[in-house]
Amino acid sequence: MVKLPELSLPDDPKLAQNITHFARALRKAGLPIGPGRVIDAIRAVEVAGFTKKRDFYWVLHACFVSKPEERAVFGQMFRLYWRDPQYMEKMMAMMLPAVRGVQEERTAQAAEKRAAQALLDGQLPDLPAPPDADDAVEIDIDASQTISAQERLKTLDFEQMSTAEMAAAKRMLASLRLPVSPVLSRRTMARPGDLADWRRTMRAAIRRGGEINEFATRRRRPRYPNLVVICDISGSMASYSRVILHFLHAVANREGQGWAQIHAFTFGTRLTNITRHLRKRDVDAALAAAGAEAQDWEGGTRIGECLTQFNRDWSRRVMGQGAVVLLITDGLDRDPGAGLGAAMERLALTARQLIWLNPLLRWDGFAPKAQGIVEMLPHCSSFRAGHNIEALEGLAAALSSPDDVGQKARLMAMME
Repeated sequence: MVKLPELSLPDDPKLAQNITHFARALRKAGLPIGPGRVIDAIRAVEVAGFTKKRDFYWVLHACFVSKPEERAVFGQMFRLYWRDPQYMEKMMAMMLPAVRGVQEERTAQAAEKRAAQALLDGQLPDLPAPPDADDAVEIDIDASQTISAQERLKTLDFEQMSTAEMAAAKRMLASLRLPVSPVLSRRTMARPGDLADWRRTMRAAIRRGGEINEFATRRRRPRYPNLVVICDISGSMASYSRVILHFLHAVANREGQGWAQIHAFTFGTRLTNITRHLRKRDVDAALAAAGAEAQDWEGGTRIGECLTQFNRDWSRRVMGQGAVVLLITDGLDRDPGAGLGAAMERLALTARQLIWLNPLLRWDGFAPKAQGIVEMLPHCSSFRAGHNIEALEGLAAALSSPDDVGQKARLMAMME
């Protein structure tokens, strides 16, 4: 039992107790908060005072948040716990498995489900009492066409997943394969094929006194290409990039996955090479090391500058022998006029296949109106969604089909 320190705030005698309850809710939501950090938070509030909500928010934020990925959860928990009591009722209603005939439809924001589950502690609000057995009407429902829980999880947006759903999704992604077909190298090998092997033919003729009985042949050696992943980790992409990097870690550490080498880069306002971190066997340690290496998580986006830096500093090192490039970004560049189109064109020319995954394609009414998307779209080989498991399964199909263009043709027609 944690002993609460004395808190000299006469207007709020139960504030220390509320901060402790708030810390427990954060811990249930997945933040690693121990008794020491709770005591530090109470003492920090005592020193900073309790006059402005903004100051109170950032004092608790400084004490409880230690990683960039914890910011969204903390923000939603603070909003639910300290600011908007009616908001909690909406979240409870949203979690009920009831048919919402007259209820206002509302899409959960990032980390809202996770925060609501932590505050509810796995309990659902009181439901109406079931009708008496005599008055009950037996209804037969044909469930043969309903989707299973696993199929529903495949179509659920990563940003809308609860903690349990996200854990299940990561287990599914860990078993998902990203196959690639081998390509033919310039090098040849002494196997029957369609290329004449004059050296072996002449050597055999010399052994027979100059008589040529048959022509030896060679064929080109098959090899696997490199996979280069360039992932946007800006604020608008935080929920998706983290899950996709989790998926790529599983691909990079799977035996016989087919790729010659897998290189991974992150970018927001600057480019960071996280290839060596993805080689760690433990996924949590790998992503933690990648997060420590990349200091621009959940910040702004400078796609043009980062792609230019990649073309200048890394392209010759990792793009040799026809690499496949997987670009993961929403295309919302803060400064799209800074050479974005030229950088994208050069990247496409050095890659065997440039596949762009954009979570914004989850919207049915998506149109290429942003200047960054207009600059980038003509240069990609395939333009696909990347917001759920089903979309990543479609990525595997695109890799096995070099002629796949995804939704590029449809969106290019909208730009004309």
